[in-house]
Amino acid sequence: MENLEGRVGVITGAASGIGRAMAVAFAAEGMHLALADVEEGPLGDTAELVRAEGVNALAVPTDVSDPEAVEHLAERTVSELGGLHLACNNAGVSAGGLSWEVDLDTWNWVLGVNLFGVIHGLRSFTPRIVASGGGHIVNTASMAGLTSPPGMSPYNVSKHAVVTLSEAMAVELSMTHPEVGISVLCPGWVRTRIHEADRNRPSDPGAPIDTAVADEEGEQAAMEGMRDIVEALIEGGLAPEAVAHQVVDAVREQRPWVLTHPEWMEMVRNRTERIIAEEPPSVGFLPGLSDGAG
Repeated sequence: MENLEGRVGVITGAASGIGRAMAVAFAAEGMHLALADVEEGPLGDTAELVRAEGVNALAVPTDVSDPEAVEHLAERTVSELGGLHLACNNAGVSAGGLSWEVDLDTWNWVLGVNLFGVIHGLRSFTPRIVASGGGHIVNTASMAGLTSPPGMSPYNVSKHAVVTLSEAMAVELSMTHPEVGISVLCPGWVRTRIHEADRNRPSDPGAPIDTAVADEEGEQAAMEGMRDIVEALIEGGLAPEAVAHQVVDAVREQRPWVLTHPEWMEMVRNRTERIIAEEPPSVGFLPGLSDGAG
């Protein structure tokens, strides 16, 4: 989709981080945008930033885990902005712990936003992009969708699912609606508030969000130490604006993959080679964590 000026896009998770940066970047290209998030105040702030670029911005508070809310977002986008050409399914949350100790409420929350939020977006946005004459879809996954870092299973599972969903849909679109492109965004460490995602959690089941409910003090300490490492790595990560510019380029060029951290590709290769060789997984899938294994 080379010509972005005057086109219409929708971005979920637009109140902060990569979502806000994408909103500003696409607005600078002349796109009118519908913006969605559960954080109403910051969402309004993003809308003001978009309008400052001289384009229209529609702020729609939306819980992407609710299919009716996403359908409402899609309806308003088309009715108030005149069509739909770009959909960025970007909303995301994180939580972790030891895989067997993460409570079901946490699993449901993470998968509801990270995976079903994308599914709901694809179901509501894709037909409208087709009806508008074509365009592009961007699904936000993660390098955690190409590797398998420990202590992050709910997040990993959701992001691996988004990757394979995007791959399958790319082939489906090429066979049925080649006027619609699709990309999957797999960033590494980016300076966002993803590690503080529990601030938007709709309910508290009584268990910590980022810490395992462990029986042994050693297990608890290990998971807390890993969380601290992740927070430090996020703080030193890539600026969201740099990621957004890569996304804009990918949409223009219709590139299926947006891999923001080329230095991480060795980890992806390492994981693939270990699978082929039937070797055990390695902690070294995650920069900053290493077990000394290959």
